[in-house]
Amino acid sequence: MSATAPTTEDQFEWETHPVTPDRFEDFTDVINVNRRDRHCWCLSHRLRAAQIEELGGGEREVAMRRLCERENPPGVVTYRDGVPVGWCSIGPRAEIPLLAASKLMRPVDKVPVWSIICVMVRSGHRRQGVTTRMLEGAVAYAASRGAPAVEAHPVDPAGRMDLTMAFVGTRSMFENVGFRVIGTTDAKASRLPRLVMRRDLT
Repeated sequence: MSATAPTTEDQFEWETHPVTPDRFEDFTDVINVNRRDRHCWCLSHRLRAAQIEELGGGEREVAMRRLCERENPPGVVTYRDGVPVGWCSIGPRAEIPLLAASKLMRPVDKVPVWSIICVMVRSGHRRQGVTTRMLEGAVAYAASRGAPAVEAHPVDPAGRMDLTMAFVGTRSMFENVGFRVIGTTDAKASRLPRLVMRRDLT
């Protein structure tokens, strides 16, 4: 699998890689450092309960591990100086079943976009520029896989948003890496409408 080249524009070296099986523990260090059994494992948009049962015998962690074996793993991990610090769930919209079938976040057009459905920065590493590097790395990865465009569905809060819904991201976060607003959805997070933002790659 391809990965973004290391960048050293600040005092750190940054890399972003798809979460293949050999990087699963790094992914876990970002989203579930305490290894809680009942963690979401970032599956809410990807698998229904029956699919979790089929892939993982009902175990969400096992099901996520199986997804990491696929041609398009379910996202990327960003590293700063070799330490896993960020997670971005990204993949072809058509391969994210609950998003593809959503009545609230319908496609804007027929472009076969890749979609970002979750962003997370590891505890202890927030407000340190990780998000920008992570999103740049995720977009570069999608481009390396032939994606014509990448979409996200963030909100535009006036101030700080509820941390329980922060995984959707904010408008400014995506504008900082070249996304633009192309529409709105019927979905909400923290009682705020979720936008459709896109960055074209071709």
